[in-house]
Amino acid sequence: MPTITTKDGTQIYYKDWGTGQPIVFSHGWPLSADDWDNQMLFFGQRGYRVIAHDRRGHGRSSQTWGGHDMDHYADDLAALTEHLDLKNAIHVGHSTGGGEVVHYLARHGESRVSKAAIISAVPPLMLKTAANPTGQSKEVFDGLQAQLATNRAQFYYDLPAGPFYGYNRPGARPSQGVIWNWWRQGMMGGTKAHYDGIVAFSQTDFTEDLKKITVPVLVMHSKDDQIVPYVAAGPLSAKLLRNSTFKSYEGFPHGMPTTEAATINADLLAFLKGAATTAA
Repeated sequence: MPTITTKDGTQIYYKDWGTGQPIVFSHGWPLSADDWDNQMLFFGQRGYRVIAHDRRGHGRSSQTWGGHDMDHYADDLAALTEHLDLKNAIHVGHSTGGGEVVHYLARHGESRVSKAAIISAVPPLMLKTAANPTGQSKEVFDGLQAQLATNRAQFYYDLPAGPFYGYNRPGARPSQGVIWNWWRQGMMGGTKAHYDGIVAFSQTDFTEDLKKITVPVLVMHSKDDQIVPYVAAGPLSAKLLRNSTFKSYEGFPHGMPTTEAATINADLLAFLKGAATTAA
């Protein structure tokens, strides 16, 4: 399997398919590069080089005890882009991966990057604070950690079977294949990495990171996102970015790159080719 070894000895697994302008995909918690298979096939068939990695502690990467924070996530992404000597790259992040992309751009600069897109992403801040009153209380995230520590296998079935893909909504038609694929990816990773990752995605404040970014960024968020609520996420990130295009959706779930792949892929492609997107 193709891997790189970071400065602290962590092995990061990655996929690297095709040729052309590179698109680098950063996955959500607690998944792996496999969550991007639909997008990688779609964009690879359209002349892009598509790359996705398993975050440390996730998928096929090393199950380290420590380093499960946004600084390490961004540094690992930087190590991958440097190893592959990527230039004029497009970075796309979903959920926690959106935070990883934002922190990478702010922490490591934009010299290798032309555009970015963040989908259902955790910035600017998920946690409710005095300065972020629309966020969620710490008890919500403590509860996620408690469920993970108690019965991770059941928790990783219930989450995609319910709010992650909107399968708990009236009239929804759950796909067992999608649910089990989520479960498979989650169970491949390490419990400690996923436990700590809840703190990383919920308590990291990306406000100053967003302000630093100058490359064009497409922000995509659904008003019916039950995991990263719309009110404290996408619209606020778009306002903080210097050069953003905002695309909102009605009725799509948090996992919309999977359940609504045709729409998400088309909107991403339009952005990458420079066509304007129309806010819903």
